[in-house]
Amino acid sequence: MPADEYPALYREGIRLFNEREFFACHDALEELWTETLGPERQFYQGLIHAAVALFHFSEGNLGGARKMYDSMRRYLAPYGPRYMGLDVESLLAQMRTCFRPLLEAREWPADATLDEVQIPALTLEEHRGTGR
Repeated sequence: MPADEYPALYREGIRLFNEREFFACHDALEELWTETLGPERQFYQGLIHAAVALFHFSEGNLGGARKMYDSMRRYLAPYGPRYMGLDVESLLAQMRTCFRPLLEAREWPADATLDEVQIPALTLEEHRGTGR
């Protein structure tokens, strides 16, 4: 599917994610999520949780960041390796790298901060063949 044939709010959510406007990304994708009844619904929810996890991490809300990270993985894992033009497998790997300070901490990582270099970027690719 050509990238411009995906829903406008989906493309807008990806754009906002890449501009690191995570709260606005959440809003755009949530609007799309509420309108969706098909299999994309949980996929959108996973992307929403990815944005919210990054927002919380950037704001220092480490508990919220970890909670949203864990739910993001649960929602997106079934959609790998690729879905709706996104490399879901790569996104999950990049998020794992980005969240490593929270994931590997033996004690509560009160001083963990978001390394902006590690923040994933989403690339919407055109799909070849049938299906999504």
